[in-house]
Amino acid sequence: MEARQNAHFEAKPADAEATETVIRVIPRMADLDPAAWDTLAGDSPFLRHAFLHALEASGCVGADIGWEPVHLALFRNGRLDAAMPLYIKHHSWGEFVFDWAWADAYRRHGLAYYPKLVCCVPFSPVPGARLLARNDADRGTLLQAALKLMQDLNFSSLHILFPTEPDHAALQATPLMHRSGFQFHWHNAGYADFEAFLAAMTHDKRKKIRQERKKLAAAGVTFRWVEGAESTDADWDHFYRCYADTYARHRSDPHLNRAFFAAIRASMPENLVFIIADRQGEPIACSFCVKDGQRLYGRHWGTLEYVPGLHFETCYQQGIEYAIAKGLQVFEGGAQGEHKLARGLVPTATHSWHWLENAEFREAVDRFLERETDAISHYMDELDAPFRREPPSIK
Repeated sequence: MEARQNAHFEAKPADAEATETVIRVIPRMADLDPAAWDTLAGDSPFLRHAFLHALEASGCVGADIGWEPVHLALFRNGRLDAAMPLYIKHHSWGEFVFDWAWADAYRRHGLAYYPKLVCCVPFSPVPGARLLARNDADRGTLLQAALKLMQDLNFSSLHILFPTEPDHAALQATPLMHRSGFQFHWHNAGYADFEAFLAAMTHDKRKKIRQERKKLAAAGVTFRWVEGAESTDADWDHFYRCYADTYARHRSDPHLNRAFFAAIRASMPENLVFIIADRQGEPIACSFCVKDGQRLYGRHWGTLEYVPGLHFETCYQQGIEYAIAKGLQVFEGGAQGEHKLARGLVPTATHSWHWLENAEFREAVDRFLERETDAISHYMDELDAPFRREPPSIK
């Protein structure tokens, strides 16, 4: 651990006036200035210093559970000029870009796939910036530093998950392998209200949603939106009970604990929203969402009793209605789920980039990715459109 904490990389100055450029491995977000980090991170709540620090401070990520922070920070004349959220991983849980088969192939050949280096937001498959920098030169420097760290530690691989523009240009200039994926996102085509959104859908899908909503109303289910700043202890108790119950039904433990949610409630309430379902005055279900100035992100949900249609309404329809009411442009419904197509979410491309140090495995995986990319492209083309006319694409 000490060697990792004290590791650093020298880089050439970006201009003649620079007197010192150095990249350091930072083992804790607490060791970085929050304002300087957030200036680089932009609008994404998942990249905010408060969010990543809360994961560490609450023990949701750490070396003891296979998520060891080794963030890269580029300092120029003492100022934080670029950064990269980076973790040593001893498993592939919580990543949402699945490489279990790669790990198994390594094992069957007597090689160690873990540990590996992963650049991502833990437990959150949200696309966004990963190379937090002001220019492509610094993004390239971060990538080279990450590769050097991987080699110095004798790890198998480096993985950068769900990057978006402008990271792609820097990544395309490297020999890393590109992997295609997709999620289902809803795009706001300037809808005046939820009825206008429904009117744009095909007849069968519009009819199904309206029928589900009528049945929920007949069952006495109502919904309320609770902003983070207005949330009460009772709201958080209800949410966490629903959240933990979802994991219990799958015989697993939640990734995120009460301490994490308490921390982000205190530090970033403006980014948080509950969608709570009530029945006869008592809360029975909850969807936890995160938002920024343009997007609503559906994150976690749970219910304490089964009501037909409750899942789709709480997780998707209410999120879309909230986004329309608040003027948000995109609703991200999370990873996977072809059923989201019937709710108005459309397939949206995602990306990841990978480097395997072993040349033979790298060549084999590269061939696999070519086939996988073709298959994904054909699959996305064959999906039935939920709209009479496709809404405009929003980058």
